[in-house]
Amino acid sequence: MKEPLIELKRLRKIYRSGNQEQLAVSDVSMSIPERAMVSLVGPSGCGKTTVLKILADLLKPDEGIVRIGNAESPFAPGRDVGMVFQQALLLKWRTVLENVLLPAEILGLPRPASRERARALLDMVGLKDCAERYPHELSGGMQQRAAIARALVHDPKLLLMDEPFGALDALTRERMNLEMLRIWEMSGKTVVFVTHSIQEAVFLGSHCAVLTAGPARMAAFFPIDLPYPRTLELKTSEAFGRVARGIYQLLGMG
Repeated sequence: MKEPLIELKRLRKIYRSGNQEQLAVSDVSMSIPERAMVSLVGPSGCGKTTVLKILADLLKPDEGIVRIGNAESPFAPGRDVGMVFQQALLLKWRTVLENVLLPAEILGLPRPASRERARALLDMVGLKDCAERYPHELSGGMQQRAAIARALVHDPKLLLMDEPFGALDALTRERMNLEMLRIWEMSGKTVVFVTHSIQEAVFLGSHCAVLTAGPARMAAFFPIDLPYPRTLELKTSEAFGRVARGIYQLLGMG
């Protein structure tokens, strides 16, 4: 059996400020295969973003084991992680193409090859004709697509997304869910996607990690047995409803 790309075992994280301690993550374990789309769902303040920061090597756990990469795919956090946040955070004085190129510039990657890849990514996310525009000329959904292209420009092995569509209106969010599935399938990346929406978690995820109210504890980690490619009609199916109801029950809402 192929070794998983990510292995987390009994993670525990405490935030400290002076004499104060706050337990943010108490017990999180999961095993994530390569090219999975993992939906990380749970109540506000339960520690989802903390888990994401640990995966990005921005935080170190106080206890537990974090292993990312395998013999076939060794891992370097600074090079092999791409991140997308709730806000696109594009630099307003740079064009869309220049924004997408930013990680490649920081990492010192060859500029001609990076520009070629950036243009290919803009084509993939449907922004081929927007390369020379500035962020204020794009809609919110278009800005998030540019942010996804930026996160992929240095060809990371792992894409981390923290509520990337939470600030969008409902219809744009639905469209971005479809776009995200298309981008994921085309890019072949392993994705961990934080969301508060159970519907979004089920629709996007090949796997789902359910965290309880903070401090985060793993309630369940399971594959979502719904076929790809997925369409919006899937949301009306009994199979979709069954998975969603199971998550509500795990969160004490069923």
